[in-house]
Amino acid sequence: MTRFTVSIIAAVLAFHAPAVAAEVPRKAPEYAFTMPNGKQVLLSQYRGKVVAFGFYFTTCPHCQVVCQLMERLSGQLGAKGFQPLGVAFNEVSAPLVADFMRVYRITFPFGASPRETVYKFLGENPNARGTVPQMVLIDRQGMIRYQSRHEGDEVFFKEETLRSRIEELLREGAGRPAPKKRSGR
Repeated sequence: MTRFTVSIIAAVLAFHAPAVAAEVPRKAPEYAFTMPNGKQVLLSQYRGKVVAFGFYFTTCPHCQVVCQLMERLSGQLGAKGFQPLGVAFNEVSAPLVADFMRVYRITFPFGASPRETVYKFLGENPNARGTVPQMVLIDRQGMIRYQSRHEGDEVFFKEETLRSRIEELLREGAGRPAPKKRSGR
């Protein structure tokens, strides 16, 4: 077998390989994105809040619904310390973000990032097929406590599930340590 053939086979296998599940809880790495108005947003700016950090395609109907849900939950739970953040990572999403925010009445911080940056943050294989949206829920201490599955997670994005998990994290308060690592999401 030639070196070229081996490279092609490895690339095909990597593209179709299942994503490696990132363990939770784990410390959320820093993440920076730029909003359409040019303002840079750092994830660390929201330490002390419960953060729903979502990764979306501006062209995805399910992503649009989840963004509207995040907007609604922000209105209901924002005063208790809840903060949604959003990043679009579909091809050429940066010029589409401002219109997306306007059309879907998104007022929480929302920007664009390259696909590779998103998957690195999520701890997922960027060559594996995944679905959108993707989301992590981060506690007040900056620990990722919940993460949607790369291959899709219908239950994760149900309003009852998200509300319950966000309210759980809000009740914990700023002084409580994160639980021990567990498998599953």
